[in-house]
Amino acid sequence: MEFKDILGYDHIKGYLKASVEAGRIPHAQLFVAAEGQGALPMAIAYASLLLAANNPKAQAQCAQLAHPDLHFVFPIVADKKRKRSVCDDYLGEWRAMLTEHTYFDLDEWLDRMETAGKQALIYAEESDQMIRKTSLRIYEAQYRVLIVWMPERMHAACANKLLKLIEEPPARTVILMVSDAPDLILGTILSRTQRLDVRPIEADALARALEQRNGLPPDDARRTAHLAHGDLLAAERSMGDDERQRLFLDFFIRIMRNAWKRDVRAMKQTADELAALSREQQRAFFAYCQHLVRENFVRRFRSDDLNYLRPDEAAFSARFSPYVNERNVFDFAAELADAERHIAQNGNAKMIFFDLTLRITVLLKK
Repeated sequence: MEFKDILGYDHIKGYLKASVEAGRIPHAQLFVAAEGQGALPMAIAYASLLLAANNPKAQAQCAQLAHPDLHFVFPIVADKKRKRSVCDDYLGEWRAMLTEHTYFDLDEWLDRMETAGKQALIYAEESDQMIRKTSLRIYEAQYRVLIVWMPERMHAACANKLLKLIEEPPARTVILMVSDAPDLILGTILSRTQRLDVRPIEADALARALEQRNGLPPDDARRTAHLAHGDLLAAERSMGDDERQRLFLDFFIRIMRNAWKRDVRAMKQTADELAALSREQQRAFFAYCQHLVRENFVRRFRSDDLNYLRPDEAAFSARFSPYVNERNVFDFAAELADAERHIAQNGNAKMIFFDLTLRITVLLKK
């Protein structure tokens, strides 16, 4: 995987290349971005540059994710029956996933492991594997690189071992962490890393990719890119998904009406129905809600070039947008983001949706 395989981010690519050329290589770095914005492929491309610059053989090994000095740590679901308890037991699936899908999220990874619906973690047993991997003799490159995807899912014992590695790194070892929830990482680890925020993919770059990769007409590509807020996964999932969009709009309208009427029975019924969706659908619904709140707020300024709504969404927003204003828009965004985070942490979905609706009853009155 190389920088040319990653959408946009010319400034970040230039910065990383320049740091390698100048020999300024921090031993512990944290790449932060939403799952569909490219932090993991960016870290892998950076690792490939460290390991394989001007070396065709090493470049081929990195392309296959099989360079002897490149190591991975990622969440798994331990399976005693199949004798799978550490990351290396899933290394074949991991390489296949990255080869076939440059951009993917945890739910897709769970499907690849055939463990969908279960909790993926980086278990305590992995700590010994990390020590082993970083103590191996460096084979060919100037560095050994350890990439840790989603360090926020580490068992405490494993996180403490990672902290020790960061505090006392073996010679010529570079640790690259990739996270979409850095606030959940051990604070002492965060304080010892150099953080790189990978912002949303530039709208123009994302729109071009949707035209080239998915064959969207230019206008549709531009609208889809805008709605995805720089997230390739969100953009691709939204294409041709009219049925799900209508379902999400219906749920959004019901939540807002129930909150306005303070209809507790209807609140509970809607929460129960939302709880029956898959975790991936629930998270997608919260992302959709955040998009609608933003669009309804922008609608107040009557700026059509900044507003992207489907006809059915626009019809509802004509009546709803006055209730999203300067006094509550930030609270709306915060409540929805908190609820999405709680869902991602496998919280009780019925309670999360019901509690959210109760909080919205207050916000709508502001």
